Amino acid sequence: MPRLIHLNGPPGIGKSTLARRYVDDHVGVLNLDIDQLRGLIGGWRDRFAETGEIVRPMALSMAGTHLRSGRDIIMPQFLVRLSEIERFAAVAHDNGAEFCEIVLMDTKERSAERFARRGGDDDPWHRLVKEIVDREGGPSRLAAMYDQLTDVLRLRPAAVVVTSVAGAVEQTYEDLVAVLGSKP
Repeated sequence: MPRLIHLNGPPGIGKSTLARRYVDDHVGVLNLDIDQLRGLIGGWRDRFAETGEIVRPMALSMAGTHLRSGRDIIMPQFLVRLSEIERFAAVAHDNGAEFCEIVLMDTKERSAERFARRGGDDDPWHRLVKEIVDREGGPSRLAAMYDQLTDVLRLRPAAVVVTSVAGAVEQTYEDLVAVLGSKP
């Protein structure tokens, strides 16, 4: 049975890094990085939220197509709206797939520190996301996002938390693979 693996977690926790690593080790798995899709839409830098609304239905369609082919998906995406999580769970179930929820977590303080350190100034995506977070309150916005995620965790008992330790990408990856029950 194919799986749609939703890799959730606070911004900067390592979701995209682990998803790239996972697809490198698992032939045929789609890295459905919605943020990468956003960058394919004209005006995404100026209308960040609006392009997010454009790419979510595209991601759902892509997910259905890939799952129907019998292949797994890993989707590194911070989601705290239950309706959005449930839409991806529904596309998995509607296409004969399992929906696996993995949440990468660290403490609130370390998560904020990791976000502040991630990516260099040469990475336009990270730079833009940092600007957006700063406009929306900076550290207080990150803390609110973290709290929203912990609230979601209480409502999603099937979600599995994997501790993500800064600088320990290999260990976190091994823990992720162990939770998924597959071999790298």
